[in-house]
Amino acid sequence: MKALKANITRGLPHGAKVPTCDNSGAKIIRIFGVKGSKTVKGRMPSAGVGDLVMASVKKGNPDMAKQVVMAVIVRQKKEYRRMDGTRIKFEDNAAVVLKDDKGNPKGTIFKGAIAKEACERWPGIAKLAKIIV
Repeated sequence: MKALKANITRGLPHGAKVPTCDNSGAKIIRIFGVKGSKTVKGRMPSAGVGDLVMASVKKGNPDMAKQVVMAVIVRQKKEYRRMDGTRIKFEDNAAVVLKDDKGNPKGTIFKGAIAKEACERWPGIAKLAKIIV
């Protein structure tokens, strides 16, 4: 996992329900933890593009339902600033479910665009992404 090259505003708080954009079997996941998040005491952690999150599957295939999975956020509605000064935001929030903490995705096809920051940080996701914005 590499460092980010953008100042990402964290737009998905603890407890957010996020749809997945892959064919892993999970449809909607609920974030309950953000790996590597450091906050003030009492503040809920939140996630942004490129963050590794722990989530529970709320909707999906019967074999995937109610499982705890690791996922990476690949799109968020809340706009964030890139180092060249441009601001970017997406139509929806989306995540990709991972097989392991190394960054290998469980699914084989991604629907929609993937943020450049997520691809720089997670090479396994970059290999399968068709559109990188």
